[in-house]
Amino acid sequence: MSYFQFYQPFSGVVRHLIIINVLMFIGTYVILGQEHYDRMIGEYDVLGRLQLAAFMPGSEHFQPFQIATHMFMHGDLMHLAFNMLSLYIFGPMTEAVWGHKRFLFYYLFCGVGAYALHIGVQWWELEQSGIDPTTWNGPMLGASGAIFGIYVAFAYLFPNQIISLLFPPVSLKAKYFVPIMAGLELFYGVRGYSTGIAHFAHLGGAIFGFILIMIWYKGRFR
Repeated sequence: MSYFQFYQPFSGVVRHLIIINVLMFIGTYVILGQEHYDRMIGEYDVLGRLQLAAFMPGSEHFQPFQIATHMFMHGDLMHLAFNMLSLYIFGPMTEAVWGHKRFLFYYLFCGVGAYALHIGVQWWELEQSGIDPTTWNGPMLGASGAIFGIYVAFAYLFPNQIISLLFPPVSLKAKYFVPIMAGLELFYGVRGYSTGIAHFAHLGGAIFGFILIMIWYKGRFR
């Protein structure tokens, strides 16, 4: 079965999440405006829409609500499109098994978990570099952590479902595809590849999702 054939009717929590993400992408540009980074001083002189992104606790830009709002923000149209396509493909079948409330709780839980691991790793890296983490003003935004949690849920619920990718042109069962994805994220995160991509946020969503699934299913594997 093709990667693009998993979806169910566009309804339920998945539909509402996609609508909210699209509205947030458009609305924050219209209402809050574009951010501006001053390379001379190495700081945002206009924060704009990044007021809703997530910053390091202790940063002058940090607000508690960002722990929730960051997962509905996206850096650009491609970032938004890829995450929403993934949610559209993998989300409905998962929601159909779990129901609306459990699916939504899981999605948000993975998003918060993504933030927690990303911030934890970044805090440690900054301290190792002799930098005070509370002075770091790099934003984190995107639904990718929550989406990686959905990947894990899909692989658990439908382990033998074949996922066929267009690039690279390979087909794998979900129970193999997701661990490989997680392994690549760990490799890239440790090696520091792809600057600007929060690899440990992706891992955080996957790990927290896996932990929650093990709690719900009492550690049973399919």
